[in-house]
Amino acid sequence: MFGRAYDANVHSTKGIVEIDPASSVPLHEQVAAAVRRAIADGEVQSGERLPPARDLAAVLRVNANTVFRALRTLRDEGIVEFRRGRGVTVSGIGPGRGAVVAKARELVVLARRLGYRPEELAEIIARVS
Repeated sequence: MFGRAYDANVHSTKGIVEIDPASSVPLHEQVAAAVRRAIADGEVQSGERLPPARDLAAVLRVNANTVFRALRTLRDEGIVEFRRGRGVTVSGIGPGRGAVVAKARELVVLARRLGYRPEELAEIIARVS
């Protein structure tokens, strides 16, 4: 997704990123998840700049405002930083947060495989916390 050349299929080193407009997951959340995955997969390292939001929007075939909203979410999570004159850079994830995010991803994958919907998983987490 963040490789040297963009193409219409949005190839990443781990596969093809697909944004599904028919999904119940909002588009901006799908875009944020795609960026998180690219970071987790090592396609972008801490300190590296992301492609311009308009380029990402074109590649992902979504509105630029959708990408901007996703990037603001990632900024609020501390994953990226907006730097004047330098664009959006990956700020990195602290070791503690990174471990929690990795385990959360594993849990989501397991829950999906077992047929749980996101709201059901959220209820389970709320009960055990």
